[in-house]
Amino acid sequence: MVSRLGVRIPRELPAARLTGLARRAEQEGLDEVWIVEDCFYAGGIATAATVLAATEKITLGIGIMPAVARNPAIAAMEIAALAELHPGRLIVGFGHGVPSWMRQIDAWPRSALAAFEETLTVIRRLLAGERVSFEGKHVRLDEVELEFPPAVPPKLIAGVRGPKSLAAAGRVADGTLLAEPATPEYVRATRDLIGVEAHSIATYNWLALDDDPERARERARSDVASAIGPNSGPALEPLDFGAELLAEVAAAGDDRAELARRLRPDWIDRLSVSGPLDRCVEQIRALYAAGTESVILLPLLGEPEEESFAAAGRIAAALR
Repeated sequence: MVSRLGVRIPRELPAARLTGLARRAEQEGLDEVWIVEDCFYAGGIATAATVLAATEKITLGIGIMPAVARNPAIAAMEIAALAELHPGRLIVGFGHGVPSWMRQIDAWPRSALAAFEETLTVIRRLLAGERVSFEGKHVRLDEVELEFPPAVPPKLIAGVRGPKSLAAAGRVADGTLLAEPATPEYVRATRDLIGVEAHSIATYNWLALDDDPERARERARSDVASAIGPNSGPALEPLDFGAELLAEVAAAGDDRAELARRLRPDWIDRLSVSGPLDRCVEQIRALYAAGTESVILLPLLGEPEEESFAAAGRIAAALR
């Protein structure tokens, strides 16, 4: 199994920071750098093109774009151009889109599952050079064919978590990206639901490299809490403390600071890549052993991104 290590550029940063951080990731010897398309930050295609043009060999991942936000034929045109200009360096992620955001732009479909599956189906066929006619619940194409399909079609991955969506990902995507916090238990449970052996898994994981384990936990505490909510059941239920943590989530309600206070130290250890170098390496190897092919480390919010990327570089060197 392939074992790759990457970093994610925070969505909260202005676009002007992208190229410097992407180059830093490449200089640190990382395999991948990921960008985010969330409403209403920078667009995924534009930022991907910028990062690819500014770097030489690092793989760029888009994680993730809403399947319903673009006509799939137009999306395929944009992806094809990127893939042809930068062969073998692109991974493209699609998900359902956050319902509230998609409703804001009048893009939420009658069936999110159908829209997701149909979109990935036709984009894959178009990138393969097919002439596509399609009549679905959400997607309708009439004899569409790309003039310049890429010689190396990029990997298409799914950013989904529900059982039906994961089954669809197994049918139409090359892999699945699991949102933070992603543990080995979550990876194994996801693989069981997807049911396809030749399907890659990538994980987002908060990073707090620190010689002092207690300080590492406290640095990661707020970020871990920010990523957990009522919809985190698929990620937390496979854990031996999942039911207890979900009860704390319910008790804290919308108060993220209160949830952060309720997190036990051993939970933070399990829900982040944190602590001294040898422990971070051990955690990442456990993710690989569970079936992850790509571990994508996330800088803690409010901390210098360059320092986080340097920490990821130290881990990459130790893994070799």
